[in-house]
Amino acid sequence: MNIKKIQDADLENKRVLLRVDFNVAVENGKVQEVFKIKAAKESLEYLLSKNCQVALISHLGRPEGKINPEFSLGQMKDELENMLGIHPVKSAVGGPAPLEFNGVKIKFVSDCIGEKVKSGLGELKSGEVMLLENVRFYSGEETNDTDFSQKLAENFDVFVNDAFSVCHRDQASVTGVAKILPSFAGLRLQKEIENLEKVSAKGGSASGGKDTLARPAVAIIGGAKIETKLPLIKKLEEIYDHILVGGKIANEAMDEKMQFSEKVILPTDLAKDRLDIGPKTIEEFKTKIIGAKTIVWNGPMGKFEEKPYDIGTEEIFQAVIASGAFTLMGGGESIQILEEHNAMDKISFVSTGGGAMLEYLSGNSLPGIDVLKD
Repeated sequence: MNIKKIQDADLENKRVLLRVDFNVAVENGKVQEVFKIKAAKESLEYLLSKNCQVALISHLGRPEGKINPEFSLGQMKDELENMLGIHPVKSAVGGPAPLEFNGVKIKFVSDCIGEKVKSGLGELKSGEVMLLENVRFYSGEETNDTDFSQKLAENFDVFVNDAFSVCHRDQASVTGVAKILPSFAGLRLQKEIENLEKVSAKGGSASGGKDTLARPAVAIIGGAKIETKLPLIKKLEEIYDHILVGGKIANEAMDEKMQFSEKVILPTDLAKDRLDIGPKTIEEFKTKIIGAKTIVWNGPMGKFEEKPYDIGTEEIFQAVIASGAFTLMGGGESIQILEEHNAMDKISFVSTGGGAMLEYLSGNSLPGIDVLKD
C-alpha cells in the first residue's frame, strides 16, 4: 500500500500533532492497559530525534462532547511518563544521531485547541512532550466538524497518525486534521498495515489478486457482538481454510441456525451454562490449529475471566503458541489474554485495533488510512 510515511517527511524542528490512542482503562489514576500506550513510543522517539515539538492527542471514554474530569487525560500524565520513557537509541529507520536524554517529561495542557496549546508549544524544552486534553470534550470531534478540525490544526505544521485503532473512525482528530496539514503515517501504523496485509481479505485470491497466504490459514473468532463479527466470518470464508467460532457469537449463530460453508466450524459441545466451548470442540479446534501456517485470532472462546470457563481459551491459546504459524492477534480481550500470560513476544504480531482490525480484515476501507494514501 502506498501511504505517506514519517520517514519521508520534512520534520526537522516542526510542530507535530501526533494522534495516539490512549483510550485505556484507568482506575484511581492508574493505567490498567500498557500495550496501547507503549505502541506510541517508537514514533515519539523518532519525532523527538528530529527536534520536533510534539503534542499527543487522544480521546478517552465517551464524555459526549462535555468536559468531565472522569475522562480527563491529565490523570494519566505521571503514568505516561513512566511508560513512554525515551532511551538513547540509534533509529531503526535511518534517523539521526542517538538522543541525548534518558526520559521524557510530559506537560499536560487542559485543552486541545486555542491559546493554551499555542503557549504550551512555545514553552516546550528538549525532552518534553505535550499531552493535550481529551479531544472528545468537544462535540466537533465525533461529528468531524470542519471548524473544529481547523482549530486542532492551526497550532501545528505536521500531523502524524500512529493510532491504527481509531482509523475506522471518520473524525476530526483522525481524518479532519489530515486534510488540512501535511500528514503522515507513524511507525506503528505502518507496521499494523504491513502485518494485516499479510493476513487480510485484500491479499487473498478471492479478491482477484495473488494468493499470498501461507496455508493452511485458520481464523479463530470469538467473543460477543455477532453483528460486527458476522461480516468478518463471511469474508474470511472466501479465503481462509478454516474459521473456528467460539464465545457468545457461536451460541447466537447456533440459536439462530445460521448457515455457513463447511469451512466454518461451530462448537459440537459446550461447557456448563454455555459459557465456554466443550472438550470435544477444543480437540477439534486444536487439530486445525496445530497444522496451520497462518492464524488470525480475535476474541476468547468463552467467559475466560471466570473459572472454569477459561479452559477453552487457555487450551486454544497453548495450541496457537505451539503451532509455529505466523499469528496475528488483536482486540482488547485478546490483548488481555496475552498480557496475563506475559506472552506478547510469542505472537508474530499483536494489533492495537479492535473494531479497526475487524474492518480491515473484512476488506473494508478505513478513513484514517485512506486519507494518508499517496
